[in-house]
Amino acid sequence: MSEWKMLTLVGQDKPGIVAKITTALFDAGAKLGEASMMRLGGNFTIMLMVKSEQSIEQLNQSIESVVKKMHLASSFQAIEATLYQHEIPDTRITVYGADRPGIVARATTCLLDAGFNILDLESDVAGSEEDPIYIMHIEGIASNGPEALEKAIAQIKTNGVNVDATSIDVMIG
Repeated sequence: MSEWKMLTLVGQDKPGIVAKITTALFDAGAKLGEASMMRLGGNFTIMLMVKSEQSIEQLNQSIESVVKKMHLASSFQAIEATLYQHEIPDTRITVYGADRPGIVARATTCLLDAGFNILDLESDVAGSEEDPIYIMHIEGIASNGPEALEKAIAQIKTNGVNVDATSIDVMIG
């Protein structure tokens, strides 16, 4: 059995979620790996790699009181961890325009077809309820080169959205 588990947790955003969950895991003897924690639409979500010899059931018990008290939904899943083996993105793409169904699906499909591997994607809705604007920030690797990516961006733009792409210069010392 893998010692690594992925904790996924969602609930209404309120102070103390991170402190109480990580303290409960620390008290249970778990070690923490990589994490992504953010607020989305008034909710707080956590994806957290947890290393423990305890079973998923035991880990659930260790955070149960916090989960109940804070009205959170949580789950653990056994995973294989590949720490320290990160691919480095070479391109940042921003897609923005009037919010409507299909923006994410169309843009990411065009990028996939161009050989673009998405490593990170964040989105937000700005503007107003009457005139919402969808904004998506994507980082990834343009494995088929800039020409294929430029064609994909041109195709995304035909859907009535704006697209900006910039190279990411990463210096690893």
